[in-house]
Amino acid sequence: MPPCSCPLLGVCALVSLAILGHILLHDFDVVPRELRSFSQEEIYPARQPRASGQGPQPVPGRHGSPRAAPTQCDLPPDGRFDCAPDKAITQEQCEARGCCYMPARWPSGTQMGQPWCFFPPSYPSYRLENLTTTKTGYTATLIRATPTFFPKDIMTLRLDVLLETESRLHFTIKDPTNQRYEVPLETPRVRSQAPSTLYSVEFSEEPFGVIMRRKLDGRVLLNTTVAPLFFADQFLQLSTSLPSQHITGLAEHLGPLMLSTNWTKITLWNRDVAPAPDVNLYGSHPFYLVLEDGGLAHGVFLLNSNAMDVVLQPSPALSWRSTGGILDVYIFLGPEPKSVVRQYLDIVGYPFMPPYWGLGFHLCRWGYSSTAITRQVVENMTRAHFPLDVQWNDLDYMDARRDFTFNKDGFGDFPAMVQDLHRSGRRYIMIVDPAISSSSPAGTYRPYDEGLRRGVFITNETGQPLIGQVWPGLTAFPDFTNPEALDWWQDMVAEFHAQVPFDGMWIDMNEPSNFVRGSVDGCPNSNLENPPYVPGVVGGTLRAATICASGHQFLSTHYDLHNLYGLTEAFASHRALVKARGTRPFVISRSTFAGHGQYAGHWTGDVWSSWEQLSYSVPEILLFNLLGVPLVGADICGFLGNTSEELCVRWTQLGAFYPFMRNHNGLNSLPQEPYRFSETAQQAMRKAFALRYMLLPYLYTLFHGAHVRGETVARPLFLEFPEDPCTWTVDRQLLWGDALLITPVLKAGKVEVTGYFPRSTWYDLQTVPVEAFGSLPPPAPLTSAIHSEGQWVTLSAPLDTINLHLRAGHIIPMQGPGLTTTESRKKPMALAVALTASGEARGELFWDDGESLGVLDRGAYTQVIFLARNNTIVNQLVHMSSEGAGLQLRKVTVLGVATAPQEVLCNGVPVSNFTYSPDTETLDIPVLLTMGEQFLISWS
Repeated sequence: MPPCSCPLLGVCALVSLAILGHILLHDFDVVPRELRSFSQEEIYPARQPRASGQGPQPVPGRHGSPRAAPTQCDLPPDGRFDCAPDKAITQEQCEARGCCYMPARWPSGTQMGQPWCFFPPSYPSYRLENLTTTKTGYTATLIRATPTFFPKDIMTLRLDVLLETESRLHFTIKDPTNQRYEVPLETPRVRSQAPSTLYSVEFSEEPFGVIMRRKLDGRVLLNTTVAPLFFADQFLQLSTSLPSQHITGLAEHLGPLMLSTNWTKITLWNRDVAPAPDVNLYGSHPFYLVLEDGGLAHGVFLLNSNAMDVVLQPSPALSWRSTGGILDVYIFLGPEPKSVVRQYLDIVGYPFMPPYWGLGFHLCRWGYSSTAITRQVVENMTRAHFPLDVQWNDLDYMDARRDFTFNKDGFGDFPAMVQDLHRSGRRYIMIVDPAISSSSPAGTYRPYDEGLRRGVFITNETGQPLIGQVWPGLTAFPDFTNPEALDWWQDMVAEFHAQVPFDGMWIDMNEPSNFVRGSVDGCPNSNLENPPYVPGVVGGTLRAATICASGHQFLSTHYDLHNLYGLTEAFASHRALVKARGTRPFVISRSTFAGHGQYAGHWTGDVWSSWEQLSYSVPEILLFNLLGVPLVGADICGFLGNTSEELCVRWTQLGAFYPFMRNHNGLNSLPQEPYRFSETAQQAMRKAFALRYMLLPYLYTLFHGAHVRGETVARPLFLEFPEDPCTWTVDRQLLWGDALLITPVLKAGKVEVTGYFPRSTWYDLQTVPVEAFGSLPPPAPLTSAIHSEGQWVTLSAPLDTINLHLRAGHIIPMQGPGLTTTESRKKPMALAVALTASGEARGELFWDDGESLGVLDRGAYTQVIFLARNNTIVNQLVHMSSEGAGLQLRKVTVLGVATAPQEVLCNGVPVSNFTYSPDTETLDIPVLLTMGEQFLISWS
């Protein structure tokens, strides 16, 4: 059933009482008792500057006697914090830790269940001392009097709190005497504190804690006093209450967009494993976003790259448990979800601008074993009238599966094949793995010989390259944190590009994946290999399916840097492509970390050809957009196992609305190129392709918004409609930007689909007569617009249909489809104008040559705003250049014109051949205009 108590076609109740009651109770309960007796002014460090050294008055707290038999064990089960995170222990062992012990039933359907051994409120934590104000906020010392049950507690810590912007608070907790590993991500530095903020900060003295409230409603967003702070050498734990159960983020995992707070553990340790629920997957993004009552939201980012668990519990609360580094926490106040995403991207970086061709269709499979077969695939696509922009090859092209080589048997004319693709207006991408073959005779394989000479490989404890085993056999692993490795990688890419003029790089296996545990020589027995706390990783040890945690890298150990491996390779590949090609780079990576979207896109890995994986791909695509990686997609029709015709049609329809659209197939699966299926299936797929290619100008404009403004491309409904709680859990539909709602069929045998339509008018995009472009069959029986008050609507969805709806108030640019973007970019354009009840709409087009670097700096782009009001449509030329000024506008379709116009004028000249449909309230206006000239279209 739909998540919210709103019936099909019925009006949605605004907030369910359960949610409201929960939040009200929770907000009351979350403030520590000691704080309630203080007025706001007493606890909160007053906003006006004080004399130096006069910090806020910390709150006195409990002074529990450490290790005494715990009292106060009558805590509500949902609010118990685990005192045995490291291992299962007996009652005796639990009480020896100074903790409470109460066996409990494992609730059905939960991943872990409530802890039997848990902290009493009196459990010793750190005490806050010497709180003083600074230019940027506050600083203080944290003292722990009693060690914990983890080895090497750091008993004295330094707290720095920075009020960085109106909506961003930043605090760090570090060891003041020893420099510990910190994530080498460049983040903004501030010189002074924000003059005014959306938040207030309070400190609890003992136990130490940070309490942060939203000033608007006093809601507590962060309260770290709920459980003791741990800061040992290899175990750091910071817990906080949450103001709501509605939390998303903490990628990469397979599951719904909203996480369950019912005793859930999410493990972040990048791993090569086919996506399945409850396992650590290819990427790590320690960021979460919480939706609050009333449409507000906040986000929290823990800048830490060590192996970690994040535990969610029903009170609701969250605990970060990391195995190293420091606590480096950012809180983003929004106030609405869109702003939270942008504020997060202000820290980790805005997405890169992809080349236009990268938004076309990509085709790949493992098993295209020769250039002859690869060429035949391209020819078959053309013959069957399917667009294809980028042809790919998997490992098949390599000589003995070694990077930067090609085999002369099947791929003897490899360079010529790539040049032929270019001549046909297409591009070419091949797979590159990070692991470099180490077993070729010395002097015969340049990437390894050069890498060895330049010292670019991760080393073991003897200082020799750590040797693992991947596709080519024995391999060494480049250390992309080493500047020397960046230059070596650039040279290898440039030398191979001089032979084979490829256009982008597909970087796989970069968790890094390893077919042996750790290395061929095993791993040393050390605290890095066997830490006191091992997060819930698949395989039970950090070295499972990867290299030794003790491996030495330029910046630190692999223990600290593992989760950054894919990100650092993406950066190296992005940089190398810029140097080798001099145009916009295109990199797709399997492994990711926070900030990945600045350099590359992502595909969701080795998914099965199943309806379940088709369905789960929607929340995955939405999640990566929230994390600043908008160029994302799943393997259309699935990678592992065999697809069915129906599944492949439905996956192609959805895949046409993945920002990154690629059909990719495994070595042993049945073929699944679009031309392999029945004519009915092909026709349905062609329609989806045509819609994608028609909408590319709009999609490209959305990527521009992501690149310059930190926006999302594919977005969940809650991002546009946060005040409607019914949207919060919708994760089987997606929006493109704020204008286009996509409702795919995700179940077998269905010819109807039910979707949620937030309050607005939604026009069926199938009613826009695109047959003028000559590529689409006439639309199905036309449906009138959906005037929704916020309701679930059942839509007809025969096999050839994916439902697309254009939101009132928006104008989207479209273009005639072609078999490549090289072709389609020359086609005439159209505008679809969806009017609100008051007759208004707005839209935008961004256009450039589609691949040059620095177009914004040089001004080599065209940007046009389209506005509709009072029965007129005008364009505003924000910026013009020769690129795009000459685009032909041939048709304007206006949706929501209530009465038949008597006259239509274009720049004052009557248009005689307009058409009007009273059934769909659609006005079709043929025009002869160029985008670079101002125009005014009116009707009366």
